[in-house]
Amino acid sequence: MLDIKYIREHAEIIRENLKNRGVVLVLDKLLSLDHERRNYINQIEEMRAQRNQGSKGKPSDEDIAKMRQVGDDITRLEKELATIEADYNKLMMAVPNLTHPEAPIGTEVDFKVLETNGQPPEFDFKPKDHEELMTALDLIDFERGTKVTGNKFFFVKNKLVQLNHALIQYGMDIVSKHGFKLIETPDLAKDSILEGIGFNPRGPETQVYSIQDSDLSLIGTAEITVGGYHANEILDLSKGPIKYAGISHCFRTEAGAYGKTSKGLYRIHQFTKLELFIFCKPEESEIMHNHICEVEKELISGLEIPYRVIDIASGDLGGPAYRKFDIEAWMTMKNDYGEITSASNCTDYQARRLNIRYRQENGETEFVHTLNGTALNNSRWPLIIAENFQTKDGGIKIPKLLQKYTGFKEIKPQK
Repeated sequence: MLDIKYIREHAEIIRENLKNRGVVLVLDKLLSLDHERRNYINQIEEMRAQRNQGSKGKPSDEDIAKMRQVGDDITRLEKELATIEADYNKLMMAVPNLTHPEAPIGTEVDFKVLETNGQPPEFDFKPKDHEELMTALDLIDFERGTKVTGNKFFFVKNKLVQLNHALIQYGMDIVSKHGFKLIETPDLAKDSILEGIGFNPRGPETQVYSIQDSDLSLIGTAEITVGGYHANEILDLSKGPIKYAGISHCFRTEAGAYGKTSKGLYRIHQFTKLELFIFCKPEESEIMHNHICEVEKELISGLEIPYRVIDIASGDLGGPAYRKFDIEAWMTMKNDYGEITSASNCTDYQARRLNIRYRQENGETEFVHTLNGTALNNSRWPLIIAENFQTKDGGIKIPKLLQKYTGFKEIKPQK
């Protein structure tokens, strides 16, 4: 969340940011609740001081009666304050992060292309989409996945299992080289951690699977669990940023996300992902943002797949993100580029909610900045390999750098 003091002192900047992000929030209501909340806190503190003063020495019966009334008034005001704070906190959590001044202003179509690498493949045959290819090669089974679990669940089979594990190992080797510590996380997290990271774990608009009769939810990304790893801690950043690469299963309801561009593996309910996460000092976060993007580009470049990097527009940013770069790879199914990784600088937005700080040289503490980015996953990455390396006979060639991990050079159709 943002600092309420900053919101008070820069109300017009916040209003403009809400407008640019397309967020509907009555800022005057928040400011009014903030004013009311501070008045209540001041009254309660004054009454407590009065009660403490009155308890000194030997009070008379009249003094005891007065202090009892003060105690009752404190209890009443605390209950009223609790109601005010519930509304106040709800609005505070809904205020999005500020937006980087260089980020494009607009909706999801107003992104800016920062870089393009490689050219879309040219085939001397009619290319197939990945679902058609993989189904014919007996690599995926959506029909039985639907029967066993539900729509958009599937079974991975045969050499695709090996390819998926090869991708994760390839990713681990690359990110480890760049100083990211590997960590395998739980697939569940407390709702308080999800809220701290910026996910809505409950309600009709949630994209999260929640566990009934508990305060737990299945995670949609290891950003949640790795981000919560240091909740309520003071970090030592004297030796530089702390960098993690978290491996987890990811679960997403993808409510309302079905359609032509959601075919096959593009939008599914469960997958495995290697997620990058960094805790750093505020002055380091823009450098670390570019660092994550460079690691992501190394991963995709190594597989010789055409891609572009885009700067996401303000109206398409998630609440915690100050700025976000997406890498989009070429996809036959879309005849266009599609997102395969993202890299977000969340500044101190998540750290304030999760109370993650670092100690400065003068001994004082300050909130850290957090950043996250996808290294790779076993949904869209196999998709782009299949569609960009397909052969005329319906097979799939394996990118050279992956061959030492898979142990084979091609997935050939059965005769």
